[in-house]
Amino acid sequence: MNIGQAAKFSGVSAKMIRYYEQIGLIPKALRSDAGYRHYSQPDVHSLCFIRRARDLGFSVEQIGVLLALWHDRDRASADVKMMALSHVARLKAKIDELQAMAQTLEHLADHCRGNDRPNCPILADLAESIAAAEQPPLTSRRTPRFGVDTRASSRSSSR
Repeated sequence: MNIGQAAKFSGVSAKMIRYYEQIGLIPKALRSDAGYRHYSQPDVHSLCFIRRARDLGFSVEQIGVLLALWHDRDRASADVKMMALSHVARLKAKIDELQAMAQTLEHLADHCRGNDRPNCPILADLAESIAAAEQPPLTSRRTPRFGVDTRASSRSSSR
């Protein structure tokens, strides 16, 4: 089948199929006398495998390893399970990050009046991170002294 048909059956775009060939994730397709790519049923199965792995969030590098394991009938399923569980741990960490981001934005939005006034805690929070980035790093290695070097003391002394 040609690249369009392979794309349709696998759910992988023709552009991505060419990319996967280019980076060596899948072997180069056989070519017709006219130079058109020709894909076999096993090629399309590999593309379906890649599509499913991408849907599950695996990186291209991880998919390369998974494909090699899939084609290796002497492999231990423990290797595959270890990869999957490692990926699950990364996904859960990313979920935690995203939930923390959502909670922060919800908190900021709850404190924004959303009126026609320019005061906005959301923008103030974003600008605060800019100000923090502009602060020079502390170069001394001495232990901060309470009442002199702490944030609380600098706030009270400026009043």
